[in-house]
Amino acid sequence: MNYFIRLQRRLVVIIFAALMAPTLIDAAETTTFEAVVSKLKSPWSFGFLPDGGLLITERGGKLIHISQNGTRNTVSGVPKSQAKGQGGLLDVLVPADFAQRREIFLTFAKKQSSGEGTAVARGQLSANAKRLSNVKVIFEISGGSSGGRHFGSRLVEANDGTLFVTVGDRGDRPSAQDLTRHNGSILRITRNGDPAPGNPYLGRSEAQDEIWSSGHRNPQGMALDLNGELWAVEHGAKGGDEVNHIKRGANYGWPVISFGQHYSGAKIGEGTQKAGMKQPAHYWDPSIAPSGMMIYSGKLWPQWRGHMFVGSLKFDYISVLCCSNLTETAQIKAKETKRVRDIREGPVGGIWFLSEDRGTLYRMRPTP
Repeated sequence: MNYFIRLQRRLVVIIFAALMAPTLIDAAETTTFEAVVSKLKSPWSFGFLPDGGLLITERGGKLIHISQNGTRNTVSGVPKSQAKGQGGLLDVLVPADFAQRREIFLTFAKKQSSGEGTAVARGQLSANAKRLSNVKVIFEISGGSSGGRHFGSRLVEANDGTLFVTVGDRGDRPSAQDLTRHNGSILRITRNGDPAPGNPYLGRSEAQDEIWSSGHRNPQGMALDLNGELWAVEHGAKGGDEVNHIKRGANYGWPVISFGQHYSGAKIGEGTQKAGMKQPAHYWDPSIAPSGMMIYSGKLWPQWRGHMFVGSLKFDYISVLCCSNLTETAQIKAKETKRVRDIREGPVGGIWFLSEDRGTLYRMRPTP
């Protein structure tokens, strides 16, 4: 398969954490980085189309289509987003049945009466991939907030076709423990934007029907593992970035418990644990500012089957986490990994990632 323009190609050595068990990954292994799409402005997410093309979002509001032969165009009809602070046009999801329905889903910061809020839109991509039609905002959080922080905004399609959506606390910390608001939660909705059947608070007056889990600060990465179970990564404050195994109805503690501290140095909440609140499966201290994540199938690197890959916005590397205790076994660091905003597995097993600061989409593959 021809994957666009090979703008740059070079070898890099994977840098392994000092405590890595050497039997997991060969420390002498090298990989090749290929620059696939460049000259992007604040790219946030991307998705693969079944015809070999790509969709890429830019936070400023553009949805870009790249055909298999490298032709590039801006898709019209995209809903208007508020490119303010961390907000703008954010995630894109190409669902499993795209070939039949040509529907895609987008998340974005939507203007609301009291500020901006995370929203989800659905639209139909034209056959020539130049426009979206039948665009509809299927969901938006209740009561937006001022300030441009913590939109969350990752989308994942569950195996049953429902959609998981992350929403940050919007900088309003107590809201993550208020089930009457969507802030600081992971939501589960249908493709029409309705609360999904089986949600834990469905029909309860004290909570929003769409909430699947609560107590999140700013989850910017989310993925299904090889068993179809849901995982998410979220920003702590100063320290305490978390990987969480997302369970129905679970409370992940923010801002009552955390392994970090406020930027002022003050203690967060009540400590690191409290009855009824989940512990993270892994946390980073100092913070790495985690963003996109994926869990690898092992197609091209069998030794990485089931490993979690998480992009770092702060330290410019890809964190590789292994096994049931999610130990960080490797850090993939090179000039290409500057502010890794999104990371996904490609159709034939390559590891693809967006470098926000370099404005480039890269593909990793094993060196022949």
